[in-house]
Amino acid sequence: MIEVRNLTRSYRDRVAIQDLSFTVGEGELLGFLGPNGAGKSTTMKILTGFLPPTGGQVKVAGFDVSTHPMEVKRRIGYLPETPPLYPELTVHGYLTFVAALKQVPGHAVKAEVERVAGLTGVGDVMGRVIQNLSKGFQQRVGIAQALLGSPPVLILDEPTEGLDPTQRAELRALIRGLAGKHTVLLSTHILSEVAVTCETVLILHQGRVVAHEAIATLAQSHGQAEHASLEEVFIKLTAA
Repeated sequence: MIEVRNLTRSYRDRVAIQDLSFTVGEGELLGFLGPNGAGKSTTMKILTGFLPPTGGQVKVAGFDVSTHPMEVKRRIGYLPETPPLYPELTVHGYLTFVAALKQVPGHAVKAEVERVAGLTGVGDVMGRVIQNLSKGFQQRVGIAQALLGSPPVLILDEPTEGLDPTQRAELRALIRGLAGKHTVLLSTHILSEVAVTCETVLILHQGRVVAHEAIATLAQSHGQAEHASLEEVFIKLTAA
């Protein structure tokens, strides 16, 4: 569903990502990890068409990001680290507005808004103004807008950032439930969440892939004790 081949992106004399190649299969929930400055945000911006690559190729659902950017955007639901909310709108007004932007047919908007509200648990706050909602509900609204139109690919950047433990657990369960129906790329610094949410991880370090495999085999593949945690393996791979 996602194909990245020899992807490179430079900012003047600084190389943010270099020669990245990886694939993400249909219905997979991939933990996308790396320390600050590793190139995660740059990669996600290229995948979503917000940033052009310097070199290489990216395809989403078979469409090239560079040559068919609108086709790619139609197939991606994106939740950036700061949800793209309009705080002065009600939840219902905002989701209806985003549905129109995503060209959901007019006759289907009401049902589609109700569907994503039910999935994300915001049905009871549809009439409330977004700026008056808790951080947890605002994150839920952010995920709801990403789900509008049922895009086959979801890219979620730090979806549980700033949430309390209860809110984090609720969102984690929601994200787990999306796997299979959607291909999900989940970026977060909270490694314990990845360990209980994802089966596969991709770790970036200094713009390169240093690991891409099942969490169950990660420690053994990289010379760690069998019982080593994801955090321990992550620290070893990104220490240099």
